[in-house]
Amino acid sequence: MTMTPEQATSFSETFNRLVANVDQVLLGKTFVIRLGFTALLSEGHLLLEDFPGTGKTSFARAIAQSVDGTSSRIQFTPDLLPGDITGVSIYDQRSSTFEFHPGPIFANIVLADEINRASPKTQAALLEVMEEGRVTVDGISHEVEQPFMVIATQNPIEQAGTYRLPEAQLDRFIMKASIGYPDHASTLRILEGSTAKAHEITVPNILTAQAVSELAQLARTVHVDPSINDYVSRLVDATRSAVEVRLGVSVRGALALIRTAKTLAAANGRHYVIPDDVKVLAEPVLAHRLLLDPEAEFDGVTGPSIIGQLLIETAPPSDRQAV
Repeated sequence: MTMTPEQATSFSETFNRLVANVDQVLLGKTFVIRLGFTALLSEGHLLLEDFPGTGKTSFARAIAQSVDGTSSRIQFTPDLLPGDITGVSIYDQRSSTFEFHPGPIFANIVLADEINRASPKTQAALLEVMEEGRVTVDGISHEVEQPFMVIATQNPIEQAGTYRLPEAQLDRFIMKASIGYPDHASTLRILEGSTAKAHEITVPNILTAQAVSELAQLARTVHVDPSINDYVSRLVDATRSAVEVRLGVSVRGALALIRTAKTLAAANGRHYVIPDDVKVLAEPVLAHRLLLDPEAEFDGVTGPSIIGQLLIETAPPSDRQAV
């Protein structure tokens, strides 16, 4: 079944309500907010990388508050153990059995704060649950709540004592975004409301967890023309042959671009994907999946700059073909 124009209009109205709700907290950052909810309704996970004090934690908290589900926050530190995330089995003397005590990963929205400060072993504990939606402890699988989304943050500075996320884990994030500093007008509005502390600012619930799952299912039904699939395939192939790139985008990355393009199309009130949806999402979805050549990195080449150049070089299908 394909999404109808009426369903696309309703989807867009709900999406815009969610964006407006979080915009009360993250002033002047509508594009980043739209990316966050696009990731949520595409059933993916979001990585936020930016300088300290730009509102990463407040943004993640506002997304969680907009959804009337459960949320948790994990502060990643070097001494954090995998069991501190997934939970542990504890022996109950009364029943002479082991009882599973779930960790903070069992929530609808999980904020993984400063994820790169944890050891690789602890980071790896997130891999199964982010990809498969379940945790295995002592050989027993436990399903996490649905919808399920991990919003991880990390700072690009103060790298001492941190562990760079491996490529396998970066690939689990459907997109990576940066908030950046607010403009002058937004800064003034923030200063005017400086009497309230960041953790005291709350936003109302807009949707139930069940409604979020239903919207995510609806987004899957957006029509994608074969010419759009061909465009994404050519774009991904181009990343693998770029001279500055050691490892290009995987098939998982191509699927992520199609999934998020469907959601963005519905958010814009369309029941079909157009090339502009792919262009808007190409950088946040693909750039962090590239493994660059060390010499290219030394010369200042970045993932976003490569994706930007490939978008220029890769011809999109005409609108008539795409629709």
